[in-house]
Amino acid sequence: MITIATVFKSKTLIRLAFLGSAIAWVILLFSDITLLFSTMQGLQPDVPEWLPRLMLTVFVISLFYYYRLRIELDDSLNFTDLLWKVFATGLITTVVSLTFRLLMFLLGHTSLATNVVFTDFIYQINLALLVNFLLAALVCWKRLILYHKSKWLLRTWLAFDIILLTILVYDMLGTLMPESLRIVFNLILGVMLLVLSANMRWVAYLNFKQKWTSLLLLLLVFFYLAYFFYTVGSGAEMIAKATTNFLDFRNHLFIILLALFIVVYGIFSFLVILFNLPTSSVFEQKLEEVVNYQRISQSIQTEQDEESVYNILLESSVSSVFADAAWLEITGANNEQKIFTYHITEQETKNIREHLEKNQVKGILDVGSEKTKNLSKYLSSLKSSRFRSILAFPIVVKEENIGTLALLKELPEGFNKEMTRIVSTFANQAGISIENFRLLEEAFQHARYKEELKIAKTVQQSLLPTKLEQDHDFEVVAFSASADEVGGDYYDTLRIDEHKVALIIADVSGKGTTAAFHMSQMKGIFHSLAQQQLDPREFMQRANKALIYCLERNSFISASFFVIDTTQKKIRYSRAGHCPVLYLRAGQSNSYYLKDKGAALGMVRNSEYGNYIETNEISYQSGDIMVLYTDGITEAQNGKGDEFGYEHLASALNEVSTASAKEIGDHIIKRLYEFTGTQNINDDYTSMTVKFKA
Repeated sequence: MITIATVFKSKTLIRLAFLGSAIAWVILLFSDITLLFSTMQGLQPDVPEWLPRLMLTVFVISLFYYYRLRIELDDSLNFTDLLWKVFATGLITTVVSLTFRLLMFLLGHTSLATNVVFTDFIYQINLALLVNFLLAALVCWKRLILYHKSKWLLRTWLAFDIILLTILVYDMLGTLMPESLRIVFNLILGVMLLVLSANMRWVAYLNFKQKWTSLLLLLLVFFYLAYFFYTVGSGAEMIAKATTNFLDFRNHLFIILLALFIVVYGIFSFLVILFNLPTSSVFEQKLEEVVNYQRISQSIQTEQDEESVYNILLESSVSSVFADAAWLEITGANNEQKIFTYHITEQETKNIREHLEKNQVKGILDVGSEKTKNLSKYLSSLKSSRFRSILAFPIVVKEENIGTLALLKELPEGFNKEMTRIVSTFANQAGISIENFRLLEEAFQHARYKEELKIAKTVQQSLLPTKLEQDHDFEVVAFSASADEVGGDYYDTLRIDEHKVALIIADVSGKGTTAAFHMSQMKGIFHSLAQQQLDPREFMQRANKALIYCLERNSFISASFFVIDTTQKKIRYSRAGHCPVLYLRAGQSNSYYLKDKGAALGMVRNSEYGNYIETNEISYQSGDIMVLYTDGITEAQNGKGDEFGYEHLASALNEVSTASAKEIGDHIIKRLYEFTGTQNINDDYTSMTVKFKA
């Protein structure tokens, strides 16, 4: 609402200022003609003699604020727009003036055309048009002068405004300024005019085309001023022959000084632009180089892939040295060869390469130490090619040459040392950008991998049981610790009936989310098949059949499946390529391993799998201990590279044979960490300890 109100207020003020200037001019016209007519007729005028001067002052002030609101406060106008505003105002006022001039020409030597009152009417119109044009130019010149404003410059302009206003007041009063004061005013005004006219910083921001446009517009401004001063001066001279009692602009110091300021600043601007014209193309080229360099530097932030960086390098290099064609050969991150071309076909690039190799030209495309200074003779002998100059640079990433940038021109000796330096800078920066891009891509991949590990760990933890089945005949405890990379260790228990409990421990090959996914499949198979009271061998056969349809060819799952029958005091089990079970008989001091045959699930993908698996059975008694584990425990290494192995595991069990299942499990893991000497692990540690009660 505030913005709308502000805009509405500005438009209202613009209309009021224009209306005020129009009313002031009508009164000015009426009063001046009245005074002129009364003087010529020898009559006492009905209006005071000071009224035309007052109305001219009101007209100037109203029109000044009209243009100030229209131009000075419009932030959307650039430098050439301001010159266009002056040109457009001059064009409109000149067309209007020429229309009345045509009217005078058509009237010829009629009595109306030679009438002094009618001549004064035309004179007042032209004078208003001149003042209108001068004030529009003044406001535009002010915008240009104060482009890079400072406190000192603002104060200087304020003083300049005050002096102009003072002179305008003197002109309105019709009193002559004292000679000494006039000299002081002229000196101060002259110094200010030169100081203000020297502020040409806006010229440096014009490009070559804008400078030519500005020169043309300034020439037209000079033409308009010359035309108006000739037209208004001729009208004033004609009226002065009949009477002196009229508003003669030649005695109006404000208009003369204002026109002088417009002319002086216009001449300064014209000369500065003209002298800067030869260097415009150089500055524009340098600016384009900076922009292109910035594009290459920022490409890592703005582009989505390496190819975008290559295309920016190609386009920037071509535009900076005005090449006619170019190509870029790149070895990608995966060692694939890519070629990017600009106004040249791949066949043409191949022909040029073969031709240079045939002539044994070194240091161009092979980036050797020898530099060929004159290539025209080599390319001129290539009849099928239109190009006669070539410039090539390596693209280096991590001190490795990953490609070559080649630029071509149809003219011989088309490249100089400056162009070589420019393209070399672009090529070096492109190498840095590509290196950063690849590092950033690696960082993204690493972040994605870490997120994948996080998800996989969450999945893995959710698949492991929070509570194991317990029985009056035995107790079971488990331990599991995940490595930095997620593995696929799985353990679980399931009560089959009142007297039977199934146990399983498994290790999925591989790591990451794939291993966690296969682990979830193993859990589903265990819970669905174990309830069917299958023989362990049959369980493994069905599990293998289910898994071969979802496991990759290079994936497998090692597992051991147990069914504890508390009625018969027996354990029936099958081992599918998993670690052998560590068993300790009650009353014995040494434990031993149950080394039974069995192929891992997914290793044999046909009906012959049953030949590689068997059901084993052992009887247990009170005090017996059974330890199930994954290979992460036995393969854990210490600082010397020695593995924990089967002997250390058995020894740890033998040390606490009379302890509870939990104490036994904790002791084994304690001995494991003491052996490795670190809490950091390379593979998952998983164990299940079963102790049969007395």
